Amino acid sequence: MEKEKKSQSQKIALIIIAVITILFLIGTTIGVVYLARSGAQITSQVRDIFIIVLVLESFLIGAALIILIIQLALLSNLLQNEIRPILSSTKETIRTVKGTSQFISERAVRPIVSIGGILAGGRKLFEIIGFIRKDNQKE
Repeated sequence: MEKEKKSQSQKIALIIIAVITILFLIGTTIGVVYLARSGAQITSQVRDIFIIVLVLESFLIGAALIILIIQLALLSNLLQNEIRPILSSTKETIRTVKGTSQFISERAVRPIVSIGGILAGGRKLFEIIGFIRKDNQKE
């Protein structure tokens, strides 16, 4: 249901953009035809206005590029000074956890498993000898 609404809203937006583009092209064509029929003075004034607009656009693009370069420098600084230390401390923490788990395995788990095995073996021995009766004997 939501996907249908999104796709329908996307279609409407696409249609609106297409209509605006077509209207812009029609307006541009009418403007070019009007300038072709008008005198040299009007054409030179429109040309001067377009030159001024292009210069302003060039300033905006230059400012955007400067901002982009500054953002890239900040990102590089962030990666070098903040992300790398976090990664190195994370690696060290992982090594510590690995060492702790190996220590616990060697010092606590193995002896408990060994003692459990020895006790189970001793119990089986006493059952065989007859000192202990089996709990689940079927008669």
